[in-house]
Amino acid sequence: MYRRPLPDWKSEYLDPEQETMSREEIEKLQVERLRSTVRQCMNNPVYKQRLEEAGVTPESINKVDDVRRLPFTTKQDLRDTYPFGLASVPLTECVRLHSSSGTTGNPTVILHTQKDLDEWANQVARNLWMVGLRPDDVFQNSSGYGMFTGGLGFQYGAERLGMLTIPAAAGNSLRQIKFMTDFGTTAVHAVPSYVTRLHEVMAEQGIDPRRDTKLRVLAIGAEPHSEEQRKRIEQMMGVKAYNSFGMSEMCGPGVGFECKEQNGLHFWEDYYIVEIVDPETLEPVPDGEIGELVLTTLNREAMPLLRYRTRDLTRVLGRSCPCGRNHVRLDRMRGRSDDMMVLRGVNIFPIQIEKILMQFKELANNYLITLTTDENNDNMTVEVELEQLFTDDFQRLTALQKSITRALKDEILLTPIVKLVPKGTLPVSDGKAVRVVDKRTVYK
Repeated sequence: MYRRPLPDWKSEYLDPEQETMSREEIEKLQVERLRSTVRQCMNNPVYKQRLEEAGVTPESINKVDDVRRLPFTTKQDLRDTYPFGLASVPLTECVRLHSSSGTTGNPTVILHTQKDLDEWANQVARNLWMVGLRPDDVFQNSSGYGMFTGGLGFQYGAERLGMLTIPAAAGNSLRQIKFMTDFGTTAVHAVPSYVTRLHEVMAEQGIDPRRDTKLRVLAIGAEPHSEEQRKRIEQMMGVKAYNSFGMSEMCGPGVGFECKEQNGLHFWEDYYIVEIVDPETLEPVPDGEIGELVLTTLNREAMPLLRYRTRDLTRVLGRSCPCGRNHVRLDRMRGRSDDMMVLRGVNIFPIQIEKILMQFKELANNYLITLTTDENNDNMTVEVELEQLFTDDFQRLTALQKSITRALKDEILLTPIVKLVPKGTLPVSDGKAVRVVDKRTVYK
């Protein structure tokens, strides 16, 4: 197995040589690995044909920008070649596969060799070390295991650091809390909406996370969330919450992670080439502009992917950081290009709604956006739970409702219907939160 030795615990870097490379060193390594990746892809008949049609050979790769000569890969490509049609090694060399649920067609399957899994563990471990976790920490993973990559991805990364690891899996909040208090959990991985649910159950049980647990680090991800929600989570739990990005097509968690500066997600450019493109023209957008994230794997054996369109929307924040890492920093995901709501010709993302709601201290964390068609007009209703019930103060309730409506209108340029409901009214989920229900008779 390919495992890097652990450095001195006082080191800020798990892998100093790779993490602190200069931009010149990063790009030199990327060119070398891109050539190797193209060579590996030539073992696959689908990619071989596409590369030949594009006139690309490993030897023709001389700079990082040559990645733009490569064909794009989409989720539909994975479905069309289901299950193993994009493999670049024989199945006898593969030791595991992960796949999506396949609720809208064939699932997307990703194969791994043992080296792929070892590299993935090292990558996740790099992130956990970066935010201060060490072998004496106790790591509790509330992600689902099985085909979902969040469970095993964080499991192997945490074990790679030598931490005592609790594979709690998703759900059963009372058990999660018991594990935290009994086992001395210091770090938890969870989706943001579930952290707020855990806090609610803690409050019901009279448990204060600051007083009654040893928790000090949260790794949150797997669903878009605003900076306002992150700050609220940190305030509730009394710990630092670091944003994480991953997707099964890129192995899983560990693709991007915040450092202690919390000024963007570091995407590891020794593992990926990062592009931000216009989702319509597929041309690169300038740094700082929102576009679709496109990733090319650089050290995968079983199923390397060229220019994979993630559909996630983000922007480049910079390529240096006070932490000493020069790997590109990306903004938190603003949503997905295919999750965008179009209402009366206006493009709206759920995270825009959340950003506004989280600014009101009177509101709890749970909300639901419902789209309907009434008399041929599309309407949006935003239901949001109150932190405390004060229905006897009608004047205050009305003023709050008007303030929220006005703030939302300023953000999304449309006037939604805002409904304030008692805490506990809206459905909750142990997995990714359902934020939008589209009941329109004619989809826009």
